[in-house]
Amino acid sequence: KKSISDCAELIRTTQSEMLFFQLIAASSAVVAGLNVPARAGAISMQTKTVTPMPKSVKPGVVTGQALWDLLQHAKENEYAIPAVNVVSSCSISACLEAAAKYGGPMIVQFSRGGGQFIAGKTAKNDNDAACIAGTVAGALHVRQVAELYGVPVILHTDHCQRSWLPWFDGLLDANEKYFQANGEPLFSSHMLDLSEEELEENIGTCKEYLERMAKMDILLEMELGVTGGEEDGVDNSDVDSSRLYTQPEEVWEVYKTLSEVPNGRFTVAAAFGNVHGVYAPGNVELKPEILHNTQAYISEKLGGDDKKPALFVFHGGSGSSREDIRYAIQAGTIKMNIDTDTQWAFWDGIRTYEAKYHDYLQGQIGNPEGELKPNKKYYDPRMALRSGEESMAKRLCEAAEDLNCVNVLQGWQ
Repeated sequence: KKSISDCAELIRTTQSEMLFFQLIAASSAVVAGLNVPARAGAISMQTKTVTPMPKSVKPGVVTGQALWDLLQHAKENEYAIPAVNVVSSCSISACLEAAAKYGGPMIVQFSRGGGQFIAGKTAKNDNDAACIAGTVAGALHVRQVAELYGVPVILHTDHCQRSWLPWFDGLLDANEKYFQANGEPLFSSHMLDLSEEELEENIGTCKEYLERMAKMDILLEMELGVTGGEEDGVDNSDVDSSRLYTQPEEVWEVYKTLSEVPNGRFTVAAAFGNVHGVYAPGNVELKPEILHNTQAYISEKLGGDDKKPALFVFHGGSGSSREDIRYAIQAGTIKMNIDTDTQWAFWDGIRTYEAKYHDYLQGQIGNPEGELKPNKKYYDPRMALRSGEESMAKRLCEAAEDLNCVNVLQGWQ
């Protein structure tokens, strides 16, 4: 056990170390001649005044201008919206339940594999037919129920590499049909992940797709650099560590090129040390200073008053400190993927339910209350699944606190 004097000395040392790293972060920008803020103390939405939500943003799925207004509101008020890959109506319900509880928007997103799972693992998948059908079915489900929760919801799809473009093309076909019938797209946004390709190829393909998407008011998320680790069929476990960090010049090329697309709206998942998967705190070397430097670089190139012209997306955040997360948010990060933690939370809810009612789940008849007592109310699938939903929603509420996304619906209609 440490004495009081030992603890005091430890606190002074820790504070000195934190100050040292803050000065290092700021100095890297000063050397480059850029005005980049040093790390500040964590800002909580409980103590910060939030501007009114734009009137274009309504409960339910938001697209087009309403989506853009919502993302700008997030950037201006320095919060990020949690995004979760869903695989069933249960995970969808958990996301929406959490959003209603923490009082903020939610991004419900589908991966290619998640879409196939929703369609059924044995459904025919020639030309990604099952992946497309399941993703579209999931999106239609969200559209039917989202408004009931009284929060704005962004419908999104996750990583799509070049070999998966048939899935992406099929979703755009579905968007066009929905747009013709309803005057808005089925999805709010889609992600293209061509980060493993040469920069010119990556940007060129993204521009081609954005030109098609912009006609339907669909936002594009693109990725630069590589998010390490493995997630849902995307494995970058052995990638060169230098590719985990994006350069400001690369983001500028993206910003400049995609801004040429009429009505084109986009976000950038710029790598700054992110790693997919779950890691103990301290084992992920994030450098959110890269995002601050990039904003300053682009702002200088544009020559205007906007100090944060880009919208950033944070992938692979498990194991990140709240300080790193909020410093990234201060740099214009408006979305953070939270998958590994929510998957565990859902399972943990089911595991806890089984442990609590184990003796009631060993047969249809017979439990500690009597050998002829029925167990139907315990093995009803809804019971364990509901426990999973509750556990996942609880974890998302905790994540929303980290992201400053609590009680941000001021002036809500």
